[in-house]
Amino acid sequence: MADHRATVTCPTCGLEEAFSKLATARVRIEEHREETGHDPIWELDRVAPGVERMGAEAGVCGVSDR
Repeated sequence: MADHRATVTCPTCGLEEAFSKLATARVRIEEHREETGHDPIWELDRVAPGVERMGAEAGVCGVSDR
């Protein structure tokens, strides 16, 4: 079974693809935006605990919630 780290979905057209590398998922999101004009999203299946903690501390758009 493949090790998936991110799933890219598009609510507009039903696109759903799983990726083992975050960089590849980001490229797919941009390609889909350019090709269709849709706004796909991604869901991260897992990240390192330190990355998750730093993301929570950064808040939305890098603005701390403190």
